Amino acid sequence: MLRVLARVFFGACVLLTSAANAAWPDRTVTLVVPFAAGGITDVLARLTAERLQARFKQTFVVQNDTGAGGIIGTANAARARPDGYTLFFGPISLLTLSPLQQKVNFDPATDFAPISVVASSPFVITVGKGFPTNTLSEFITAVKAKPNGYTFASAGGGSLTHIASLMFLKNAGVEMIHVPYRGVGPAFADLIAGHVHMSAASPVELKPFVESDKVKPLGITSNVRSKHLPNVPTISETLPSPEVATYNGLLAPKQTPKEIIDLISAEIVAAGKSSEFTDKLLKVGVEPHCSTAEEMGKLIAEDMAKWRGLSIEIATKTQ
Repeated sequence: MLRVLARVFFGACVLLTSAANAAWPDRTVTLVVPFAAGGITDVLARLTAERLQARFKQTFVVQNDTGAGGIIGTANAARARPDGYTLFFGPISLLTLSPLQQKVNFDPATDFAPISVVASSPFVITVGKGFPTNTLSEFITAVKAKPNGYTFASAGGGSLTHIASLMFLKNAGVEMIHVPYRGVGPAFADLIAGHVHMSAASPVELKPFVESDKVKPLGITSNVRSKHLPNVPTISETLPSPEVATYNGLLAPKQTPKEIIDLISAEIVAAGKSSEFTDKLLKVGVEPHCSTAEEMGKLIAEDMAKWRGLSIEIATKTQ
């Protein structure tokens, strides 16, 4: 009798769990973004939320949870209830690079389940309109003449915008003072206002300001020129430089039901086959990926191995 009751109880639990998952989403879903509004991560999160909201007929909202170069929002998302109603949208560098730079209170290897990489983008070394140089080589010469006399902004210490700038400065043999912000949006606002001299931004942040002639993009961190900014040379055209790119996408707290993860992932993959969605991504200046959960997991592992191999060099740069 006890065995029969146990089987009945177990079967009821399975049915209840399946029913709960099948009903997802029956209320608002939150996408936690670990940076301030206005940056590439925030822009992509809002486009993704818009797509998912249309598909699942439920509200998807973006919550900007900023601080510590994205670490605070990432940790908060990792601790969220794994029920599919709190997801994380951010760069995979927060899992693969940031833990090498600073102490984090989440486990990048076990606290998240991949869903999909939505898009990727390189960075562009950019100065304000008033900076008295127009090319990368001229900029290097000016900064060399005044060591630590100029400042550069980032989305926070240890963030990929920070690392991209540091790698450029080291390869160029110049020194600048770092000014960290809570996201690329506020950092870029101060660049335009002339409060800082340089920043590494994505084409997403740059596009509207380049067209209005408020900034001067000097070099891009990709191996080839971007079709979004074809007149901006690669850094490697001026000096030897490794490629640096950011991969933004969706992850869920570990233990989130696989049925929900698969449902979201399948919708992002489908979105990647829709010109309506990919055209929006291309318009803001990123390269669409819309990967499967498995493909995202593989990319995270590869990125983690890459940065781990450079960890001693990176640690030296960020000190």
